[in-house]
Amino acid sequence: MTRIVDLSIPLDNEIPADPPLQPVEIDYTEHAAGAAEMAAAFPGLAVEDLPEGMGWAVERVRISTHNGTHLDAPWHYHPTQDGGAPALKIDEIPLDWCMRPGVKLDFRALPDGHVVTPAEIDAELARINYELQPLDIVLCNTRAGERFGEPDYVDSGCGFGRDATLHLANQGIKIVGIDAWSWDAPFSVTAKRYAETGDASLIWEGHKAGRERGYCQLEKLHALEQLPPTGFTVICFPVKITAASAGWTRCVAILP
Repeated sequence: MTRIVDLSIPLDNEIPADPPLQPVEIDYTEHAAGAAEMAAAFPGLAVEDLPEGMGWAVERVRISTHNGTHLDAPWHYHPTQDGGAPALKIDEIPLDWCMRPGVKLDFRALPDGHVVTPAEIDAELARINYELQPLDIVLCNTRAGERFGEPDYVDSGCGFGRDATLHLANQGIKIVGIDAWSWDAPFSVTAKRYAETGDASLIWEGHKAGRERGYCQLEKLHALEQLPPTGFTVICFPVKITAASAGWTRCVAILP
């Protein structure tokens, strides 16, 4: 019998999973209010005609495509990829990329704000005795996973810069994932580095690697600690939004 592990976070008005610039707004219409809406949709229908005077429940949502667990397309990072080709949007991502063997790399011991290096990726692959294969989906477990739901979540966990991102992409990896708010190191840490150095190349450097080699990334994953290093399949089909930079996904891992 297979086991399904839900790797997604919920969309929730109260859980602090995003910075203030990216709020989640969900308005809930429950059954009593839904009855009035139903009555308005069917001339002659009275609320009391409905079973127990109850109608439908409906939610109206105002969110970004980058709220919740989502898959970023290369268009999110830059207008072009792979040396000037038009960057792929989320409705152009090959679905074949989105159901593939998964590999979990454990970086929970690294401090918040650390930028993972290619050597650290290779050391972790050596530890789990695995050689990456093209189109593997590489999931990175960081300290941010244990901070989900806490006020410091968006400032927690290590991240991935240009060198580490290209190190994976150059081996044929098309989808990477992380349990932090961003694939890059937390903005709060990057802002300090930029203030100290004035080096703008440090800002969003992992994402901007997509200019050189197109790839997708899953952000705000969850429960990666429940996965073994290998031996599972990741399914992360994105919602099909025309010409969008990302799409929400109910990402899951399938284990035998």
